[in-house]
Amino acid sequence: MITFSSLWETMKKKGISTYTHREKHEISSETIHHMKHNKSVTLTKLNELCNILQCEVWEIIKYEKDK
Repeated sequence: MITFSSLWETMKKKGISTYTHREKHEISSETIHHMKHNKSVTLTKLNELCNILQCEVWEIIKYEKDK
């Protein structure tokens, strides 16, 4: 399963909140909800997040073996 656990750690390190994503970078509440619940988002959105956070994709998503 792909999870966004790395995203929250990266955001915390960089001092960026979900509020900042919504208001300044126009990331929708729906997209944030999907990430909080480890649901799929587009590659375009992952690319946008990498640009915003100035990071690599592995700093946003993580593969965890299914239980």
